[in-house]
Amino acid sequence: MTINFPTTAFIFPGQGSQTVGMGRDLAAAFPIAKETFDEADSLLGFPLSKLMWDGPADELNDTINTQPALYVHSLAAWRVLSLQFPDLRPAALAGHSLGELSALAASRALTFADGLNLVRTRGQLMKRAGELAPGGMAAILNLGIPELEKVCVEASREGESVQVANDNCPGQVVISGAKPAVERAMELAKAAGAKRALPLAVSIAAHSSLMNSIQPEWDAAVKAVTMRDASAPIFGNVAARALTSADDLRADIRAQMRSRVRWTESAREMIGSGIRHFVEVGSGSVLGGLVKRIDASVTSQPLGNPSDFESV
Repeated sequence: MTINFPTTAFIFPGQGSQTVGMGRDLAAAFPIAKETFDEADSLLGFPLSKLMWDGPADELNDTINTQPALYVHSLAAWRVLSLQFPDLRPAALAGHSLGELSALAASRALTFADGLNLVRTRGQLMKRAGELAPGGMAAILNLGIPELEKVCVEASREGESVQVANDNCPGQVVISGAKPAVERAMELAKAAGAKRALPLAVSIAAHSSLMNSIQPEWDAAVKAVTMRDASAPIFGNVAARALTSADDLRADIRAQMRSRVRWTESAREMIGSGIRHFVEVGSGSVLGGLVKRIDASVTSQPLGNPSDFESV
């Protein structure tokens, strides 16, 4: 497939897209990708690439490793693309949850090293928040956002709240919060007409008020990092619109910790700005599937393995 860059958005995956073996073939095929994995291993002080390529899966799925693994794979693929197209000026960038940090690094708002450090810190803080205030998440299928917001209000109690965490696409929304509140919301959602309510295999209530305990440390980490204006518009998870200024980008990733990932709105904004094709940079094709469910007229393709580059 030939990419028409002025109508193409580059999107970066979040947690759930990791898999043992991720990035191995890319590193074998492209020296710049191998250098990226080696650089990450050196910066982190342990062989993340070995964990990504050989597992074990349980260790890779620990959020403190998952987040940097997805970031490094995305940036390795992005560097390969940038080497092939030195004059590349993306029309739009976006990332789902931690993927927003990958988008920031791709746009040169963050250096690779600063982005990696921030992603690793994010994973450590979120893991600690899950230990301090264990929670849960659940996918709710085929129930609208307004109805689900009412369900969350009804299911919440003093000290036990639940909220919409990820608006992924019409018919697929994730809720997050205290486990008892999530369980109540699942039953209420089914009673309100949801097709299914599926608990997710996590103990961390991402994008919810259960992240309160680590928000000050996250704010400090985001404030401490050097942020530049982005070289291309980044559609923020919280703002759900194009951002380029360092201050706006900093505010979006700071707010993202406890706020809803507005992916449906972000995708619609990108499509409304003229985007017709989405390239998912890094692991998997989850986001490509979501954008096609948001608007069936757009196209998507993954860009994380050597064979994917043959079609560019």
